[in-house]
Amino acid sequence: MLTLLEQLDKGSLWQSPGGIHPPELKELSNTQAISRLPLAKHFIVPVPQVGEQARLLIDVGQTVLKGQLLTEGNGFLYLPVHAPTSGKVTDIKPVASNHASGLAVLSIIIEADGLDTWCQLNASDPNTLSHSELIFKIKQAGISGMGGATFPTHIKLNTASEIGLVIINGVECEPYITADDRLMREHSHEILKGIEIIHRLLSPQRIIIAIEDNKPEAAKAMQQAISLSNLPANSTRVTVIPTKYPSGGEKQLIQIITGKEVPSGCLPSQLGIVVQNVGTAYAIQDAIYFGKPLIERVVTFTGKNIHQPGNYWLPIGTPITAALERVGFQPSTTQKLIIGGPMMGYAINDTYVPVLKGTNCVLAPSDDEISPDMDEKACIRCGECALACPALLLPQQLFWHAKAEEYDKAASFNLQDCIECGCCSYVCPSDIPLVEYYRIAKSALRIAAEEKVLAEQAKLRFEARLQRLEDEKIAREAKAKAAAEKRQANMKSSDKDAVAAAMARIAAKKAAQSHEVNQPVNTQSDKAVTETTDKKTAVSAAIARAKAKKAAQTAQSHSSAENNPSQAESTALNEQDNITTEVMSQKDRIAAAVARAKAKKAAQNNQANPSVLAVNNVSEMTTSDDVKNDKKAKVAAAIAKAKAKKLHQTGSTDNATEIEPTETHSVIITATNNTVITEKPVTGSKIDATDLDKKARVALAIAKAKAKKSQQKDDKIIGYEDQHPLASRSEVHHNEPISTDIDTESVADVVLNDPEKDKKARIAAAVAKAKAKQLQQTETKNLELALSNAASQADNFDSATLDKKAKIAAAVAKAKAKKLALQADKKD
Repeated sequence: MLTLLEQLDKGSLWQSPGGIHPPELKELSNTQAISRLPLAKHFIVPVPQVGEQARLLIDVGQTVLKGQLLTEGNGFLYLPVHAPTSGKVTDIKPVASNHASGLAVLSIIIEADGLDTWCQLNASDPNTLSHSELIFKIKQAGISGMGGATFPTHIKLNTASEIGLVIINGVECEPYITADDRLMREHSHEILKGIEIIHRLLSPQRIIIAIEDNKPEAAKAMQQAISLSNLPANSTRVTVIPTKYPSGGEKQLIQIITGKEVPSGCLPSQLGIVVQNVGTAYAIQDAIYFGKPLIERVVTFTGKNIHQPGNYWLPIGTPITAALERVGFQPSTTQKLIIGGPMMGYAINDTYVPVLKGTNCVLAPSDDEISPDMDEKACIRCGECALACPALLLPQQLFWHAKAEEYDKAASFNLQDCIECGCCSYVCPSDIPLVEYYRIAKSALRIAAEEKVLAEQAKLRFEARLQRLEDEKIAREAKAKAAAEKRQANMKSSDKDAVAAAMARIAAKKAAQSHEVNQPVNTQSDKAVTETTDKKTAVSAAIARAKAKKAAQTAQSHSSAENNPSQAESTALNEQDNITTEVMSQKDRIAAAVARAKAKKAAQNNQANPSVLAVNNVSEMTTSDDVKNDKKAKVAAAIAKAKAKKLHQTGSTDNATEIEPTETHSVIITATNNTVITEKPVTGSKIDATDLDKKARVALAIAKAKAKKSQQKDDKIIGYEDQHPLASRSEVHHNEPISTDIDTESVADVVLNDPEKDKKARIAAAVAKAKAKQLQQTETKNLELALSNAASQADNFDSATLDKKAKIAAAVAKAKAKKLALQADKKD
């Protein structure tokens, strides 16, 4: 079995699928040699022409020379732009592009000076240049594919794959176009010099120059140039292929020459094959041998409306309208101007567009050369488009998805493999412009891919920014922490204490603010508390004044009591009345007056019995309805002990009688928190009628019980006034429950003077107890109601007053005890 190289040497060819045979119509332009047109007055140089965005090196108003570099860039697909002639840069603005879309592209407007002066050129010998230097010079010359695809040549020639076959494309299968045909006829030797440079860069095993059989003159010229070239023997040959459209396509030409099909998404270099156009080979030799950049190319002007059809050298950037004027363009009323051939070209509406590196033909057909525009009809699913497709695609499915704007589904049917040859549109009976739908779909997919790339780049930049901000934050925190540690290390103890105090003040301030927010202040409550505080202060001041005023009088009373007991008693009682009058309310004074009257009456009735009188006096003293405290009880107890001792010394044993124990009950009401109500029994002692010491103990027990009861009443008043600052003492006494104590004076009187009345006393005590219990229940309810209604009017009760009253009561009791002792001595 023959190898591929052996088959190539024998001239073996393979068939490519699809394709059509449209009219060639090449004789209109291939009969005249390539010529030059006069320079245009203005040139339009798009930026960039090919590849990625470039950076301008010139400004408006600057003078440039022919071949001068106008842009720079470092992109993978970047190609520099050069001045097509010498002149002045008059403007840099967007101008309509030489494209099917007609979108405006930033362009440099150069006004030609007519001198066409070259800049300095750097010619070189390719044999003295290295591989990288050759690639660099090709790139700096701005050379791209001249067949129409305009792919950067330096990328194709710097492939990483091992190349075994190089195909020089001279097929030029499109109707009307003859630029490559005339170039091969007239400049075959220059083309072969360019092929020599390609051979040096790629070192292929074979170089095939493919030419269609409708160009015999070009094939003959190229064959003669091979024999005169410096290429290795038998390494280069011319292969003539059958005329068929689109056999000039890269993948289709590879399949015809080698029989290999390039897989979808793959590049020919992956199969070890590189395809270059004959015009590209010519531009390579111009750049290496003469140092000329790619600033001009051969363009075919053809069509029956062109008076001088032919091929012309045109500088890149020449306005098409200026070139048409030079070739005698005579437009018709329905004139169409097509850039490229009739199959793959596109119509333009504005002729003020520049010639580009990929512009190989300008077609101005007459009305009889081109059919009129036909309305698009519905697809009849004939399948002719699928038979004509050279890429073996399904044009129907591509059309349906492209028309429905389902571009992703169209891409799934290998839309990117479409070479836009136009065979499907040419054979479609429904006059559907299929290629136009495919171009729109491709453009949408390309825009979506670019947006996706931009979005990914933006995401990476955003993530990098977040990471940078986080790193800066961590660095700032670390720096602040280090600075704080340094300050703390250098800080003195006093400074540390000051810092701690400041921190404490800040924390307290925050806590106070938080408390104010969470617990709003009650204005009315604050006002009531303020008023109560003012009143308490006034009362305290009055008590202090009374205390100071009576201090001297109290001392004088003590000295008087020793010399004149009766006078001391009277003085003490008067002092007590005065203080009570100052502090107590009107109802308290009334109660005090009643108590004094009761004491006086009891003293008159019991003068015959000193023991009973002593008991009555002590009990009267301790049963005052006014305010009393624990000191009073202690004073009364001391007095009773003194009396008992005195009576025991006298040895009085008259009317001695055994008295049965008697139980009395005292209901003690406390108003703390308006709820507590208790009842406590007071049990009398067993009295021996023959022993005066027992009488004294009875009197002592009665005095203690009454003192305790008085203290609890005082507590009740104090608690009530604390909760009801504005209440009067008359209200307290008015709501005070009636005492359920049995009259201790009567009990003592009965027990000591008449033992036979003991039974009656017990009965009376039981009756009084029952009545008191009933009254207690009624009065307790009344007290609770009064306490609830007057809760906001209570006032404080100053305990200092109780101390004064206790002292006065002690003085009175002392005087009375001394008087009773004297009376008992006289009686004996």
